[in-house]
Amino acid sequence: MALGPRLDLRQTQSLVMTPQLQQAIKLLALSNLELETFIGEALDANPLLDIGSSEGNGAEIAGEAEQPEDRAEALAEGAATADQLMLEGRGEADAPLDLDPAALDIDRDTGDSSATALGGEYSDFSASGGEEGPTIEERGGAAPTLAEHLEAQIGAAAPDPQSAFIARHIVGLLDEAGYLTVPLREIAGELGISLVDTEAGLAVVQSLDPTGVGARTLSECLALQAIEADRHDPAMARLIDNLELLAKGSFAQLKRMCGVDDEDFADMLAELRNYDPKPGLKFGGGESEPVVPDILVRAGPKGGWNIALNQATLPRLIVNRPYYVELRQGCHDKASKAWLSEKLADANWLMKALDQRQKTILKVTAEIVKQQEGFFRKGVSELRPLTLRTIAEAIDMHESTVSRVTSNKYLNCERGTFELKYFFTSGVASADGDGAVSAEAVKAQIRALVDAENPKNILSDDTLVDLLKEKGFDLARRTVAKYREAIGIGSSVQRRRQKKLEGVG
Repeated sequence: MALGPRLDLRQTQSLVMTPQLQQAIKLLALSNLELETFIGEALDANPLLDIGSSEGNGAEIAGEAEQPEDRAEALAEGAATADQLMLEGRGEADAPLDLDPAALDIDRDTGDSSATALGGEYSDFSASGGEEGPTIEERGGAAPTLAEHLEAQIGAAAPDPQSAFIARHIVGLLDEAGYLTVPLREIAGELGISLVDTEAGLAVVQSLDPTGVGARTLSECLALQAIEADRHDPAMARLIDNLELLAKGSFAQLKRMCGVDDEDFADMLAELRNYDPKPGLKFGGGESEPVVPDILVRAGPKGGWNIALNQATLPRLIVNRPYYVELRQGCHDKASKAWLSEKLADANWLMKALDQRQKTILKVTAEIVKQQEGFFRKGVSELRPLTLRTIAEAIDMHESTVSRVTSNKYLNCERGTFELKYFFTSGVASADGDGAVSAEAVKAQIRALVDAENPKNILSDDTLVDLLKEKGFDLARRTVAKYREAIGIGSSVQRRRQKKLEGVG
């Protein structure tokens, strides 16, 4: 078959995301504070946009007009009760730029919403009891710095006031990783004390939690942790003293130096990998930004939930019609008219996109509240395993849309402020084989058991496994250890030492 040039006519279809659609998707993932910044930039760039009056019920939406309220009701069938989802809002003031709701996975119902009431046979917040989830101070508050954490322990660890003074001075010289980079002789000269007293102060610092702080080298940091774990035998000491050979991969030479076989050497390496080379980094470096909730959930008058966006952080946008008319009268050339039409279209589109964003956030939040009703009634122990797919299928949206909605957004209820992602947890099999429980519920049980433990009888991970099994949680020891570390609870050895120091103090 001869090869030669020819012309072909082909017809293809492709899905192209317009810049406006890309911007709408981006808006969906922004938090209220980030959206406030975006709106501020839009106000600077578009002279037709203006901040409207905030008079009203506090649940107004961008672009609303003085029109009668539209109501759209959707009945969702349930096994025990029919839960009613009611969307309330008002129409658009200006004709919005055409934005395909299907492309955003947003429902096509006609009612705009800025507040949602999820009714049904739900209990009020005030009547609920049970365990509480993490408070806003725990989830969004400022974490203690390394220096604050160490100084709180010095009083109980130091044998005398002089050692405590020296230890506090050394703590102030530690870098963010917990290492002491200033020579001891220089510290002794600054304080006018002997080198022996300086070493005694350093010993106090190195006895504090987390293990490894106050080390002057990586080898010393790992050695302190090996001593704490009771693994600092002669073989491990030689391995830690020759980390440069380990970095080069000279395993055969190290095995000869340590006098161990392949199995013991592999065990030593595994132990070494469990140590933290920078123990100070687990602590904060200062105050964190306060968390501002994006969604407010309150108990309804008839036992349901009132859900609304936090309008305190969202300015109400309107199109400045008088200014538009004034500008249009002054536009005499084609370029000016085209520019003005473009700005009007941009303003209308932004208000439409903001309205669609609010509707989507409220719809997703309403379904989360419905799915996690047990949490709002009884606390974190009633959290159910929940995935993005479950919410997406329930409200007929794409999973990626739900993911964007729940990113960087916080919900405030009478139990505290929680990130929306907090309500999506993996499932853990129950001991009786009947369904599954949320991983957050398991973490809450572990925290409760550890808080109630006797300082003279610290619970090991194996004991926690047995106690959790009695409460209906079937977990392996490594799973309990993983959850314990995830919520910031130390090992039984660390807790025993910490509570001993607290008892002395």
